[in-house]
Amino acid sequence: MHPLLEKHKNDFDQVLTHLQNELATLRIGRANPLLVENILVEAYGSKMPIKQLASISVSDARTLLIQPWDKTHSKEIEKAISAANIGISPVNEGAQLRLTVPQLTEESRLALTKSVSEKIEKGRIALRQIRDGVRDEIIEQERAKAITQDDKFDLQKKLDDRAKEYNEKIKQLGEKKEQEILTF
Repeated sequence: MHPLLEKHKNDFDQVLTHLQNELATLRIGRANPLLVENILVEAYGSKMPIKQLASISVSDARTLLIQPWDKTHSKEIEKAISAANIGISPVNEGAQLRLTVPQLTEESRLALTKSVSEKIEKGRIALRQIRDGVRDEIIEQERAKAITQDDKFDLQKKLDDRAKEYNEKIKQLGEKKEQEILTF
């Protein structure tokens, strides 16, 4: 693989990773710690994600338990979850917070699939921007006589193949998430 393409492989991978994280935060009627772990809570004079202040566990398919390591932060965590507007109301049980994920209605399922489509499209846009940036670098190298015209066309073909491969991965992620939403 050409060093130029290899240099930008990480950029393509980051788009996929970001998209996976974005899709994981969607509430699909099933309890998942990713729904709340990055919600910021005011603690120790700064904002910290819940995952740094408490353990988050799944007690059953629709219930999350949050157990703060320092019990004095229970109120702040409860307040932050309510303010995050994720559609789940926490119940403070003293030593822990219980979050029950409501069942999805048909209307909310359709809204979630629309949200998945938007996130998928943003991922594709990010891929195109990376591809276009690499393509510009290839053209610049050819103008600077660092590579030949044949190398330029070869690299552009390999770049298009890589972009197509990552677009297919993005499509598969979207289809998988939409299936989860529609079947659970």
